Amino acid sequence: MIAIHTVDWVPPFARGLLRDLRLRWALEEAGLPYKMKFVPLMGRDGPDWRALQPFGQIPVYEEGGKTMFETGAILLHLATKSAALSPAEADAKNEMTTWLFAALNSVEPQLQAIVMHDRFHRDKDWYQGARDGVEEIAKKRLGDLASVLKDREFIAAGRFTVADIAMTTVLRIVMHTDLVESFAPLGAYKARIEARPAFQKALAAQLADIDAHAPQS
Repeated sequence: MIAIHTVDWVPPFARGLLRDLRLRWALEEAGLPYKMKFVPLMGRDGPDWRALQPFGQIPVYEEGGKTMFETGAILLHLATKSAALSPAEADAKNEMTTWLFAALNSVEPQLQAIVMHDRFHRDKDWYQGARDGVEEIAKKRLGDLASVLKDREFIAAGRFTVADIAMTTVLRIVMHTDLVESFAPLGAYKARIEARPAFQKALAAQLADIDAHAPQS
């Protein structure tokens, strides 16, 4: 059976944002059975985990005794397993792959920079100036994306694909702000894709697992 390795618990600000959500969601869309395996949040530097993920990150995908990391690579692998995740036609599949990489390479780093400043550098004397700079860059990138999505229901191939999983979870990174919703096409797209039953099921399961592993006071 497929297994997803992830951390057992995270602080409140990271709830619903762990990248294992991408894999849970894809597997729910595809109707593929899977199980979860957990590592302690502070246990990712141990040799056992580093043997699975050399950078100490999550998640790790396991199937048939083999493992993979990097969610983009795993989503593309899962796309080969189910027509629910990918079109069959070559040009449509190439468009899906293009937009999956765009989500992870062109959009995510700009939004992640905002998170890093807001969560870890707010007390620094240089915070506001630097934060204004990264937000300006992020807004430009989001504006570019909005110009594409204003006429599309899905990000690629005219249908739901793993590219939508990647893009929607990337847009969720800054849900502590109103940045995404300030662009009407992006807010509508995000809400539309998040309404999918498979997303709701995957998110609920992730939150339940985090609650189940919460430290006892």
